[in-house]
Amino acid sequence: MRRTTYSSALIEAILSLKEERDAIILAHNYQVAEVQEIADLVGDSLELARAAASQECSAIVFCGVDFMAETAALLSPEKTVLLPAQDACCPMAEMVTAGEIAVMKDRCPDGAVVAYVNTTAEVKAVSDICCTSSNAVAVVKSLHASRVIFVPDRNLARYVARYTEKEILPWEGHCIVHDRFTPKDVFRQKKLHPDAEVLVHPECRPDVIDCADHVFSTSGIIQHVCGSLAEEFIIGTETGVLHRIGKTCPEKRCFPLSSGAVCVNMKKTTLELVLAALERMEPKVTVPPEVAVPARRAIERMLEIA
Repeated sequence: MRRTTYSSALIEAILSLKEERDAIILAHNYQVAEVQEIADLVGDSLELARAAASQECSAIVFCGVDFMAETAALLSPEKTVLLPAQDACCPMAEMVTAGEIAVMKDRCPDGAVVAYVNTTAEVKAVSDICCTSSNAVAVVKSLHASRVIFVPDRNLARYVARYTEKEILPWEGHCIVHDRFTPKDVFRQKKLHPDAEVLVHPECRPDVIDCADHVFSTSGIIQHVCGSLAEEFIIGTETGVLHRIGKTCPEKRCFPLSSGAVCVNMKKTTLELVLAALERMEPKVTVPPEVAVPARRAIERMLEIA
């Protein structure tokens, strides 16, 4: 009983202070359930990027990982962007640097650089355009270049290569959650749930994608589950998305491809940290102008296509 009372008081404090600060709370689909519950918008990277650019507010509390808050700061330089869990990083974003891209461009001067949004602002700044998992194919197809240097996710790069005649040069980065899925996981879950559709994220390995019925971004998975005539689904992405699916279409039965598909960095944000961020208006996320200008250009090019 004490825990329920404490949580209710904490939530009321967050909502009150949010209004006082003229702030909105954005949360990624992989956040813990209680953080999703107090957010103004829960979505995937593309949805949150659009919201950061379009919402009228003075401050954005970004419940996600570092590159997401950076993207919000790039698109809304006039707003205060807060990252409650300051140490919530994306390991994949750290797998490529701006200096490494410069070397690749020297080796392949005719190649266009497509940076997955899961990258640092410095990497975005030296890229031609950004993409998300939901629009990567459309972004690559929009380019005039016949060769594409795709960073940092090798699995998403190889997924995109299936749908374009362009030469895709994948960087050898990966998501530490999605890259762990194997065909054995699919076969095991299909044995337990033979009537379930298998839905996986394009950050999964090619052999896992080959075993799936459909491939979608996190929000695409949610939309498909809610719109499908099927009743059971095996979900091949981070387990946090199951909470949103349960709220959006509670009549559907969803099972994680692996119960261990947990991004520990996404789970670092807590209600206590959200409240502390609003109280102190810290930690702020800022990007130096010399990096922000070209990085913003790469993101805006993506949004024009999306």
